[in-house]
Amino acid sequence: MNAHSEIEASTTRDLSAWIGATETREGRLNEELAGMLAAATGHARSRTADCGSGEAMPALWHWAAFPEFSAMSELGDDGHPRRGGFLPPVPLPRRMWAGGELRFDGALKIGEPLQRSSRIEAVDANEGGAGPMYFVRVRHRIEGADGQIDERQDIVYLNIPDRFRAPKALVPPAAPAFEEHVEASPQRLFRFSAATFNTHRIHYDRTYAIEVEKYPALVVHGPLQAILLMEAATRHAGAAPRSFRFKGVHPMFDTEPLRLLGVRDGDAYDLCTATSDHQGLVARMEWVQ
Repeated sequence: MNAHSEIEASTTRDLSAWIGATETREGRLNEELAGMLAAATGHARSRTADCGSGEAMPALWHWAAFPEFSAMSELGDDGHPRRGGFLPPVPLPRRMWAGGELRFDGALKIGEPLQRSSRIEAVDANEGGAGPMYFVRVRHRIEGADGQIDERQDIVYLNIPDRFRAPKALVPPAAPAFEEHVEASPQRLFRFSAATFNTHRIHYDRTYAIEVEKYPALVVHGPLQAILLMEAATRHAGAAPRSFRFKGVHPMFDTEPLRLLGVRDGDAYDLCTATSDHQGLVARMEWVQ
């Protein structure tokens, strides 16, 4: 075993102490916060959400219901809260929400008290084309009075490269059942960051995104892409979702409009965001019959 492998093995052993860690949070998506989220995600084709208290919460909007109120002194250089609390202190500088899977039972309501119970299920080291990686898998259960969501969240940690290298491109589907276009403007990214209390600088600080993290432009949030795809899919299906899974395969930037694409597969849609030549976030939504 070489020195790098010995260090990596030691780090993995240390981080494994976080496996099984739990956290319980109380939250709420009030009318004002729901209105902010509706304004951040709305576009020409989307359905205007009713943000009144007691109305059914659109799927995935619970992501804004549990903001982490870290003090300014507790933020890292990238804008994320410093590591070592509930999430393990992975010693790699880039952190991304890589994907996840959710199952829905009933409906959460705008304005109602919510509880989120979280547990770290795994911390795994890997080696990829970009070098060492760590994957952290977190399981959440979100509960309201008449609804529940079981969610798996996948977080990946990587090194920051010396220059941007695009991942292998997946070609968008040629004949989708629906296609919509959404402007991924800096204003939209800022609004979504504000609505979700996300201070990761790659979404609003162009100088930081380009000069420090080596992206070519501002990065479109993965959760924003997921919410846009979910809204389009539920609108076209005319039914509430039963399950949703998603994975980021290529970063998307504010320099091109987002294409929202859906291919019908029985009682499901295979979905993706895309530019003219590659997919960004891929997803699958199955709906309730």
